[in-house]
Amino acid sequence: MTIRLHDSRAQALVDFVPLEPGRVSMYVCGPTVQSSPHVGHLRSALVYDLWRRWFTYRGLEVTLVRNVTDIDDKILALAADGPEEWWARAYRVELEFTAGYQALGILAPTYEPRATASVSEMQQIVSRLIERGHAYAAPDGSGDVYFDTASWPTYGALTNQSVDDMAPAADADPRGKRDPRDFALWKGAKADEPASASWSSPWGDGRPGWHIECSAMSRRYLGAAFDIHGGGLDLRFPHHENELAQSTAAGDDFASYWMHNGLVAVEGQKMSKSLGNSIFAADFLAAARPVVVRWFLSAAHYRSTIDYHDGALVEAEAALDRVETFLSRAERRLTGTRFASVGSRVVPDDFAEAMDDDLNVPQALAVLHDAVRAGNSALDDGDLDTAAREWQHVAAMVAVLGVDPLAPEWRGEDEGDAHRALGTIVETLLATRHEARAARDFAQADRVREMLASAGITIEDTPSGSHWSLEQ
Repeated sequence: MTIRLHDSRAQALVDFVPLEPGRVSMYVCGPTVQSSPHVGHLRSALVYDLWRRWFTYRGLEVTLVRNVTDIDDKILALAADGPEEWWARAYRVELEFTAGYQALGILAPTYEPRATASVSEMQQIVSRLIERGHAYAAPDGSGDVYFDTASWPTYGALTNQSVDDMAPAADADPRGKRDPRDFALWKGAKADEPASASWSSPWGDGRPGWHIECSAMSRRYLGAAFDIHGGGLDLRFPHHENELAQSTAAGDDFASYWMHNGLVAVEGQKMSKSLGNSIFAADFLAAARPVVVRWFLSAAHYRSTIDYHDGALVEAEAALDRVETFLSRAERRLTGTRFASVGSRVVPDDFAEAMDDDLNVPQALAVLHDAVRAGNSALDDGDLDTAAREWQHVAAMVAVLGVDPLAPEWRGEDEGDAHRALGTIVETLLATRHEARAARDFAQADRVREMLASAGITIEDTPSGSHWSLEQ
């Protein structure tokens, strides 16, 4: 078993070899909690949830750290225009992100640190960089500290850029910079910023720059060297490039592999606030069953762009319904037989090969759909051996992907109550139909079937009894 992944730094598919056999350490750049999450945030978190699930299925113990950036220029600016304190706004928005993750069945990270809880670790890295000659305090006494990009010869290695081609760093006031491309490690306090957003430091009161936050949190929770650093494609530069430079310049090995997930487009256009086409996570989750949203966001290869269009969730619903119908049908038909158990839930080899190949979910879903078709044909033919095998395979595949439509986490309380109420009515009618058939009153039995069919309910007669399902 060899898992291959696309390493953004190498710009190639490589074999994944963990630093510690049997264990995987992952750091994923989480949200900057300035405003409500959009679909792109959900997609990014879901990508690394899928990686985590697959590593775990392959027998590896995964430690996943996903940070929360709760101090940032935009958080302070947005809070300044409203009634909330900056930290209250950050926490409220963080809860919105958590709700979105939970709705999609994204597993909670092993650790989820907030940036404000690691300021002392950030200061330690800044001090090491100054001591090593890779950072400097602004001479104007402002309290700003910058990374000296000219001092680090491999700056630009992650994105394969020449320093001469880089635009000036726009993450801080340029006061006191030696070079416009130098980026902020520490930002001196300003008179128009709240005192609660400032910490004391050797260079003066202030707060951390954005990039240093992730370097400090990854080191604190995973150590100076870890396996995988992940995040959205939009973070490669400058954020990840700067993380790599400052961590390695401070003497840490940092990440062995870099992963970047693709973004989300709407009707062929990049989703962005400036275009007014951003889709908020809460609205997206309200547009379809959460498991359908998870299916849609999982179905494309993680490195590709997802293009959302009208009807996309309808298509995802139809694809998932075919899986759900087969699982329900197989369960009904095989219950009470020697094939009733789905066994150890082992995925088929073709599915595993696709997932081992840089998490090729589209190819894995093709294997899943083939299994559904084969299982339905086997049920039609009465071939219970084949039907049971495909049932086991399908159950295993949807479990690994986190899209088992019959799993209890996807059934809300209201949905469960409604389904139970409908079930009581239908079962009563089925009992009436059974009595009519036993009395050879086939006209009455047919009337019951036709009445149920008009309500979108399909009846399947099997040796174990009559079973019903909603038409898909």
